[in-house]
Amino acid sequence: MKLFEHEAKTIFSRYEIPIPFGELTTSPEQAQEIATRLNAPVVIKAQVLVAGRGRAGGILFAQSPTEAELAAKRLLSAEIMGIRVQGLLVEEKIPIRKELYLGITVDRSKRSYIAIASSEGGMEIEEIATAMPEKIFKVFIDPLVGFRSYHARQIAKKLGYEGGQMVELASILLKQYKIAVEYDAELIEMNPLIETPEGKFVAADTRLIIDDSALYRHPEFKKRLIEEAEAELTPQELEARRSGLAYVRLEGDIGVIGNGAGLVMATLDVVQLYGGSPANFLDVGGGASADRMAVALNLVLSNPQVRVVFINILGGITRCDEIAKGILEARSRIGLLKPMVIRLVGTNEEEGRRILTEAGVPVLDSMEEAAERAVEIAKTEG
Repeated sequence: MKLFEHEAKTIFSRYEIPIPFGELTTSPEQAQEIATRLNAPVVIKAQVLVAGRGRAGGILFAQSPTEAELAAKRLLSAEIMGIRVQGLLVEEKIPIRKELYLGITVDRSKRSYIAIASSEGGMEIEEIATAMPEKIFKVFIDPLVGFRSYHARQIAKKLGYEGGQMVELASILLKQYKIAVEYDAELIEMNPLIETPEGKFVAADTRLIIDDSALYRHPEFKKRLIEEAEAELTPQELEARRSGLAYVRLEGDIGVIGNGAGLVMATLDVVQLYGGSPANFLDVGGGASADRMAVALNLVLSNPQVRVVFINILGGITRCDEIAKGILEARSRIGLLKPMVIRLVGTNEEEGRRILTEAGVPVLDSMEEAAERAVEIAKTEG
């Protein structure tokens, strides 16, 4: 999950990393008021979740409150890389002696964090790597050891600092790493971290991306993730997320429901192997209660292209007889009219098969057999 710059800066400030004075606004009039309070040249920054917004015209400068109002009006009526600007960060313009880059990200091949620094800030790190690879310094962070003071001092020295500045820069690096760990960051950047003419350091621009899988530890951002999804996901995908299901609509006509992402992926493959076309990916997870099956079936059948529903269940901790009851109750609840093909294997599968068979719902023995049958039905129904 990407955080807006103002959200990231609020977190940086809590960890005592210097940031420019500034405020968030949603109107030109407020931008003028903020610039008046700051009583200095200001930067007006569009708050959009994209990289490269400066080049796209999303950052403007103003020497006076009147200019700040005009700049804010211009940005609030604009789109940056196709995204409508809803908010602005108005903050003091920091005088620059030098711009640095400091970042921490995940190196998946090493299975660890890696600290990256460069004396050429203000550019995308990929551009620096291409144009000036000698200007980039990296330190792999052993997860058992962590990022220590000597690591931070090593980077600060490589960036050309010594004495008090070296100590201050190392302290900022250590705080950045602490944020990365405590906020489960996939990426955390200060670009640029400005060295002022007085020799101080200020994080002029910050970026923080949190691992979505860790959002249960950060409930303050979970609500916003759902709000963002409303603009990016289909109504079916949004309903699935709210219900704890994983759903992706595809282009075919065979609805697929399974318990476990790997099993569902294998089901999609075998449907295509037999000449069919899946209409969706839907993983009900470890439990297939009546409520969950009803939501799952509703999601699948909300797609008018679906001609048959293929339910592929591997009962483990969740028993097959409970799954069978859930399927029948869900079918009754929503009044299912489309044909179903079911493959049911695992704990208490004999009882599960009996329940379904007595209700007139055939259960097939193998995933391949069930997939082939679903494809046949889809072609017949077509």
